Amino acid sequence: MKVRATLFGILMLTITPSLGAGERITIKVSPAVSFAPANLIVRTMIVADADNRGVEIIAESSDFYRSSEIQLDGDKAPRTTMSNSGACPRATYEVRANLIGVGGQQRAFVRQQINVIAGGAGQ
Repeated sequence: MKVRATLFGILMLTITPSLGAGERITIKVSPAVSFAPANLIVRTMIVADADNRGVEIIAESSDFYRSSEIQLDGDKAPRTTMSNSGACPRATYEVRANLIGVGGQQRAFVRQQINVIAGGAGQ
């Protein structure tokens, strides 16, 4: 029984998603596929660091662009931030999160592709 519990614990540690070494920022956009007009929720997870000053969130397609910036207070900032894209029309989007450091330089970035498909009623 102890062996089974130990193996289960090891398995849980290896499959639990987390920020790995070198990953300063991760992103999760939901829903991954939705009907237009879509309200995309962008959640970023950021490793605490004294040099973190902001995170820029961008949702972009060939005909649409929206961005927002969230100020971070270094290692005192929350680990998770959330942003809302508003009403995104039908398209394939690249959603990016840029981690901004001291002096405005980009420290890290991540991206995720999202599909917004036509809704009903003639869209």
